[in-house]
Amino acid sequence: MEGLNHVLGGGFERGRVFLLEGAPGTGKTTLAMQFLIAGAEAGERCLYITLSETEQELRASAASHEWDLTGVEIFELIPPENLLDEDQQQSLLYSSDLELGETTKRIFEAFEKVKPQRVVLDSLSEIRLLAQSSLRYRRQILSLKHYFAVAGTTVVLLDDLTAELNDKTVHSVAHGVIRLEEVAPEYGGERRRLRIIKYRGRRYRGGFHDFTIAPGGLQVFPRLVSAEHKVVYSREVVRTESSELDALLGGGVERGSSVLILGPAGAGKSILALTFVRSATQRGERAAMFIFDEELGLLFERAKGLNIDLQAMVKAEQLVIEQVDAAELAPGEFSARVRHCVETHGAQTVVIDSLNGYQAAMPGEHALVLHMHEILQYLNRQGATTFLIVAQHGLVGDMQAPVDVTYLADTVILLRYFEALGRVRRAISVIKKRTSSHEDTIREFRIGGLGIRLGEPLTNFQGVLRGVPTLLGGGSKLLNAEDT
Repeated sequence: MEGLNHVLGGGFERGRVFLLEGAPGTGKTTLAMQFLIAGAEAGERCLYITLSETEQELRASAASHEWDLTGVEIFELIPPENLLDEDQQQSLLYSSDLELGETTKRIFEAFEKVKPQRVVLDSLSEIRLLAQSSLRYRRQILSLKHYFAVAGTTVVLLDDLTAELNDKTVHSVAHGVIRLEEVAPEYGGERRRLRIIKYRGRRYRGGFHDFTIAPGGLQVFPRLVSAEHKVVYSREVVRTESSELDALLGGGVERGSSVLILGPAGAGKSILALTFVRSATQRGERAAMFIFDEELGLLFERAKGLNIDLQAMVKAEQLVIEQVDAAELAPGEFSARVRHCVETHGAQTVVIDSLNGYQAAMPGEHALVLHMHEILQYLNRQGATTFLIVAQHGLVGDMQAPVDVTYLADTVILLRYFEALGRVRRAISVIKKRTSSHEDTIREFRIGGLGIRLGEPLTNFQGVLRGVPTLLGGGSKLLNAEDT
């Protein structure tokens, strides 16, 4: 489990006791089974002691993940009262002391029989019920810890948090504590995350980390920290296929910078981003696109109408394009996909279309800004040029973005509709560029089979950005349909 090992700062320390806690269904048993399977593959003897699930249930769960349990011994611990025959059940009553002592004795017997290097005890809730008091429960846990410590065994204790009291007994006894959580959003699949609450003597990755349960087990996505992924690259100016657009951008877009394309629905944001992708592939570079809002088949067809063959780019391994379902994707998993495209496929141009769809995958606006900050900083430090698309609410007049990320982007391109001479037209302007100077004019633009075409500055119009311009003087030269 590479992701979890990264979060733990290397994995579980050998010969220590760890607590894995979480509500039922969060993935504790799956994670514990993966821990034992990894040990068996390394040639270690492994033992799974279950007080809550049957051996048949555990093997069925392993079969669903196509796991080979060779080298993993499963000991199903039946409560002492279930070992009595019917006559004894009617005439003999075991005290809780005897039940707890018998349970502990049988755990030790199973251990002595297998002599394992890794042990999972599932679950502590059964021992807590037998103990009946916090003091006896703590003493029992301490006796188990000392017994396993003498043998040098690495132990993972599972706790389903079903106790009425918030008992922190095992927190103080365990060497490390991992908590698994499950969140059910109003719409979409469950979101799971984990956090390292405690790990003595180890520098671990704090905070919450998303994870999923899929065929094959848990996949953990460590929280992205952009400062850890800086590489050396040449911060050159990357030009596009349009000299007019390059002039508007002050020569082009700097490598390792982020560009925010902002505008109303249908204004041409996605198509404008595609022109940057085509320019990147023509330079022999690789690109990646993450599409939240549009079906890929429709996007491919629209791009063909502009002489942009996305399928050919994908086939030539120049482009990685992924359809993202915001209702099913955890933010950490998205960050992992972005990293995979950059570090494995070598993508130098990344398009996220759009922030509106990405926002649907986030629990709140504040978290969205933090996630986008880390992703953009990571891409910048990797030398990748990022194009982030945001659809504003409304078509003309006053418009608002779902969340303001303009301060994160190095360059902001604003698209607008405006009406002139009985036609709906589109205007483009660069309203921000950190890395160099840029043209401050507002120009009409059209996108067609010949690419993007920009008109002359709209010097005789006022109010273009509001969508309701006023003609001040002689008519400016506007683009015609044949200009596309």
